[in-house]
Amino acid sequence: MSVDSGQMSQRRGLSDDRKGHLAMLTFSALVAGSFSLGVMVANEIAPAALNAARFVLAGVLIGAAAAIGPGLKRADFAAPWRYLLIGSVFSLYFVLMFYGLKTAAPVSAAAVFTLTPVMSGVFGWLILRQVTTPRMALALAIGGVGALWVILRADVSALLAFEIGRGEMIYFVGCIAHAIYPPLVRRLNRGEPALVFTFGMLVAGALVLILFGWRDLRATDWAGLKPIVWIGLLYLSFCASAFTFVLLQYAAMRLPAAKVMAYTYLVPTWVIVWEIALGRAWPSGLILGGVALSIVALVLLLKDESRG
Repeated sequence: MSVDSGQMSQRRGLSDDRKGHLAMLTFSALVAGSFSLGVMVANEIAPAALNAARFVLAGVLIGAAAAIGPGLKRADFAAPWRYLLIGSVFSLYFVLMFYGLKTAAPVSAAAVFTLTPVMSGVFGWLILRQVTTPRMALALAIGGVGALWVILRADVSALLAFEIGRGEMIYFVGCIAHAIYPPLVRRLNRGEPALVFTFGMLVAGALVLILFGWRDLRATDWAGLKPIVWIGLLYLSFCASAFTFVLLQYAAMRLPAAKVMAYTYLVPTWVIVWEIALGRAWPSGLILGGVALSIVALVLLLKDESRG
């Protein structure tokens, strides 16, 4: 009886593991879409105002979903400093990303972003004592090479031209904040449902962003914004914020931090898919080689570490 119970528990654990991977696969696809739409609205609205608005809209959606679903209980918001801390960390990433992109070239910034999974593995050990196994390390290395190959469009000269400037350094600090988020979620969560915990984070993050970007919020002519800005804002708020925050937290409670953030390696590949869907040119065969490396990395990450 005890053997059967152990086998059933193990099967449930494997199921949770696979669900975590599926959540991050969806996460990477939704985040990639924000790049295609984000480029179209980046110069139409101040970064602080944009991010404050997306957190507020996402908070309204997640709050409603949490109220209808698991419910919002006072006990779920015990120790509110947890939400303030994690909301500040994630909002810091978005603010520094936009400020860094004011001077950093997109290719250079994307190259900096590929450091995030490795940093997340380090934070996973520091905060949770999660160990990065040799297989995971190999997968991270392969995924990083594949992502860089896609980002640089298989152009070695682009890699040689990479320069670290002020914008890249600002964005690097933002990537540190992004990398610490998954293990921090797992450390601070006290059993709250994903929707409830995400709602608390969004409220705290929105307050931080409103205070930080108050001048930009007041200066923005909201009634005069172009339709594409509202389309982009709605996508960023719901698809690339509300849904992805829930998916990220869901996966962070089931997978090691390094595995969670490794899915950022798939973002460049998904961007190509989005570009093709929007009617743009197909990538060259050499770039598709980088896509193949990213897929190999994910296959390695899907392997259950507990079974060898």
